[in-house]
Amino acid sequence: MKNFLLLAWLLVLTGVVRAQVVSTAPAFFAATDPVTLSFDATQGNQGLNNFTGDVYAHIGVITNLSASPSDWRYVKFTNFTAPDPSVLLTRTGPNTYALSITPSVRAWFNVPAAEQVLKLAMVFRNAAGTQVGRATGGADIFVDVSQSSALAVRLTAPATGQNPIFISSGAPVNVAGVASQAATLTLRLNGTQVGQQSNATSFTGSVTPTRAGRNVIRLTATLGTTSVSDSAIVYVRPVVTTAALPAGVRDGINYLAGGASAVLVLTAPGKQFVYALGEFNNWQPDQPAYMNQTPDGNQWWVQLNGLTPGREYAYQYLVDGSLRVADPYAEKVLDPNNDRFIPAVTFPNLKAYPTGQTSGIVSVLQTNQPAYTWQVPTFQKPAKSKLVIYKLLVRDFMARHDYQTLVDTLGYLQRLGVNVIELLPVGEFEGNESWGYNPSFHLAPDKYYGPKNELKRFIDSAHARGIAVTLDMVLNHAFGQNPMVQLYFDGAAGKPAANSPWFNADATHPFNVGYDFNHESAFTKTYAKRVMEFWLQEYHLDGYRFDLSKGFTQTVSGTNVGQWSQYDQSRVNIWMEYNNFIKTVDPNAFVILEHFADNTEERVLANAGMLLWGNLNYNYNEATMGFLPNSNFSGGYYGSTAQGGRGWAQPGLVTYMESHDEERLMYRNLTFGNQSNPAHNVRDLTTALARNEAAAAFFFTVPGPKMLWQFGELGYEVSIDFNGRTGNKPIRWNYYQEPARRKLYDTYRALIALKKSQAVFDNPTSYTQQLAGAGKSIHLGDATQQVTVLGNFDVTSITIDPAFQRPGKWYNYLSGDSITVANVNAQLNLQPGEYRVYTTQRVRRAGIVLSTRGAQQGTALNLSVAPNPAGTRATVRLTTPVTAPVTVSVRNLLGGEVHRVQLSPRPAGTVVEIPLKLDSLSAGVYLVNVVSGNLTATTRLLIQP
Repeated sequence: MKNFLLLAWLLVLTGVVRAQVVSTAPAFFAATDPVTLSFDATQGNQGLNNFTGDVYAHIGVITNLSASPSDWRYVKFTNFTAPDPSVLLTRTGPNTYALSITPSVRAWFNVPAAEQVLKLAMVFRNAAGTQVGRATGGADIFVDVSQSSALAVRLTAPATGQNPIFISSGAPVNVAGVASQAATLTLRLNGTQVGQQSNATSFTGSVTPTRAGRNVIRLTATLGTTSVSDSAIVYVRPVVTTAALPAGVRDGINYLAGGASAVLVLTAPGKQFVYALGEFNNWQPDQPAYMNQTPDGNQWWVQLNGLTPGREYAYQYLVDGSLRVADPYAEKVLDPNNDRFIPAVTFPNLKAYPTGQTSGIVSVLQTNQPAYTWQVPTFQKPAKSKLVIYKLLVRDFMARHDYQTLVDTLGYLQRLGVNVIELLPVGEFEGNESWGYNPSFHLAPDKYYGPKNELKRFIDSAHARGIAVTLDMVLNHAFGQNPMVQLYFDGAAGKPAANSPWFNADATHPFNVGYDFNHESAFTKTYAKRVMEFWLQEYHLDGYRFDLSKGFTQTVSGTNVGQWSQYDQSRVNIWMEYNNFIKTVDPNAFVILEHFADNTEERVLANAGMLLWGNLNYNYNEATMGFLPNSNFSGGYYGSTAQGGRGWAQPGLVTYMESHDEERLMYRNLTFGNQSNPAHNVRDLTTALARNEAAAAFFFTVPGPKMLWQFGELGYEVSIDFNGRTGNKPIRWNYYQEPARRKLYDTYRALIALKKSQAVFDNPTSYTQQLAGAGKSIHLGDATQQVTVLGNFDVTSITIDPAFQRPGKWYNYLSGDSITVANVNAQLNLQPGEYRVYTTQRVRRAGIVLSTRGAQQGTALNLSVAPNPAGTRATVRLTTPVTAPVTVSVRNLLGGEVHRVQLSPRPAGTVVEIPLKLDSLSAGVYLVNVVSGNLTATTRLLIQP
């Protein structure tokens, strides 16, 4: 079996990439021989064509112990971003280079004598690794290593590679070959001899294939009774058929009724011909997979028949006979390098990559896919003025980094009171562990977080708890694995070609990463709108936060940030068009922009209903650290300019103290906090946390949407630069058990509840703020409620004029006590870091349950819980007197919900048993509340350690 597998590997690897990109001297060499490699940068992907700097090899070997045909071993150059003189190539011409491997291949790579060297594997690059010379289509370059001194022969022309050669009928093909010994060399075309040379080690000639489709050119070396051969495949390509798209189909995969057929559509203007290759045709460019071209020349399409319903098929497009790309609109892709590191528990039964059949990213199609049944098919989104957004990165929020575990955190987030969860990008990005801002496929959920139906279940579960879900969408740019980048790429320049329908050759603005989309192009607009539509419809998302939205412009500002930020009417027009389109898909979808442009531009966008980020990280952090000159929060108010606000007519400013992109408040508090008062040392953990409470009081009470970054409510203190800015961060759920951090969480929770429950924070009839200096205050009111917020951000005590809006009784919302005010201007003394939130109407602080009166104690529902006391599991048992849905809620004695189960309607008289998972709960007394129709029952549950 081992010999059979080795033979299979040799067949797979033979001719994968050779000839023109890299040639060798001698032509045939063994592992015990020296060899000189010659690299021609004008061939292959031309990534180093016309490059004038030093070129280095990144080189290894494929051996009989390699795990796959692409598993490099004994890699000579492991640092891909730094020069290494040991693998520096010698320039031999304008685009040619040489590398000598001496005294032998085995010795140079230090391969053990018992290991069989099958291939050399390589790519070439500049010192920084930003320009790379590869084989055609971006594949690795492989060179055969001879396994014996026996007779061997090799075709050196036509240049064979992963892709066959395509010619027009009647076009001559030059043929050249070499043999390891003098022999009779015979050339055949489709089995018919067309030339022969005797006692020769080299052969030259030509053939003229005329047979439509596949033609085999074979060179045979004969010496005595021994004959060996090498072959090349040449395709005479058919004339392209011009045909309009079938009705109702569009770019990407279009599944037809019955599950046995699908129509593939690719936009690729200016290309000559395209095949669909995949598991449905054994990756062969056969006639049924030859794609039609639309009359305008922009799109290519083919109908695939005979598919097995429900089966997954890997496929790619072969464009102009040389470039293999995945489908830009694929909803699932396979990666030969990264998929193997995705745990089976995260993505069970992940389809294997078609190793040996192709290279690069492949798309996946599947008719009759398992459908997801939505439990909340329609969802009422929260009002913009009440938005409290919780932004999180799945990778750094839970150790399992998957959607199924993310569902388990919803109780925690619901208790906190947030009503929107905003996910960092989850579309397929390059690599596995990433923030996600390096997208490659905008319609495919990245598999590192789990299957797509698990993502749907998470969104559905959030909706069941009243929480909207938005997604960070990255449409300013794409990275190199994106098929649209690859389709029109200037390998010599290392950037998109000038004729790209989607991308600018050079970014028009500062801070760009990846390749910059041209959003004035009709092709880009079509693609962007399709992406925007897709997630709203397929995943029931509630909107987007658009990354780097200020980059959606063709106004060239180079590196001038000030110019880039100026009012740009073309950019406004682009965003108006996109916003209007999104509203046609979902009139209530949130459109949130990371814009940071001049206020004149942001005001126009906000007044059109869009939301825009407002970064107050620096100002709030100055205050929490105890430094006053730059601690003015006024810019966080969207409204009246007279009060220091933005002058916007709508509450469109999403302010935040922390984001994924900003340093953590607690890190700076503990590292750089004010230590001038030993009795109030900001670098003390308890003091630092308490100052973040004060900041929260002046954050959530400012009208308008708010956003917090994961674990900010617990005082996350690990720097953004830990393990590199975008590297993995420690996951600190243990913070929730620490009293001082739990107090910060409870303060956040209470303030969020106040904001959401009181209409005065939506659109106050009066609003004033004094948010500079040590003593800060906010005053707002409407016809039913007046609110005064006071705080001292100094590290010493101060007196402050509270300027209460009226005399009378005022209630301290957070402490529960009250004061009677006779003189509204009577000075109050505030200790360092002290803050107060007063209201004229009593508001019960969230999380405190004073009574369970009104709850039926269970006779109608026959409620019971067993065992009780319980350990990690318990079962709720009840009888439903009426046909109605059933909701079971487990709450702690402060009223916080810690577990919830919802069931669809059960017929009257049904005995229902509901298992409870309790292993995440601390020991103590809990209340189990059941609601069925208009009936409610409550019982106590004791959880033991």
